[in-house]
Amino acid sequence: METRFDEGLPKINIIPQDIGRVLLNLIGNAFYSVSAKNKISPNGYEPQVNLITRRNGQTMEIIVSDNGVGIPSKNLDKIFQPFFTTRPTGQGTGLGLSISYDIIKAQGGEIRVDGREGEGAEFIVSLPV
Repeated sequence: METRFDEGLPKINIIPQDIGRVLLNLIGNAFYSVSAKNKISPNGYEPQVNLITRRNGQTMEIIVSDNGVGIPSKNLDKIFQPFFTTRPTGQGTGLGLSISYDIIKAQGGEIRVDGREGEGAEFIVSLPV
């Protein structure tokens, strides 16, 4: 796991426990993704999870990215829906990203996802400064 934190970010008004839940979910999903890819292509594959913070205009962004199994493009628009999961039956409820989406919206922010199957995923949480 690699971290790159912007040291110059201002303090923002959030509920730390809620943001902690979101980050725990996103990082947990990233580790699941790289672990799954490692099982199917272990030779020469180096799992990588990144956690980055940065300012982008009037928002602070928290980016969680990985080079894991990725997300099929047909699933990108459903990824934040309750009970939708890309995991095998019994390995995920599909509530983590849905709840994360609701938490970020309640904080006045937004969460976006970009990913390609087989190449990894990137989740960007934007919170107002």
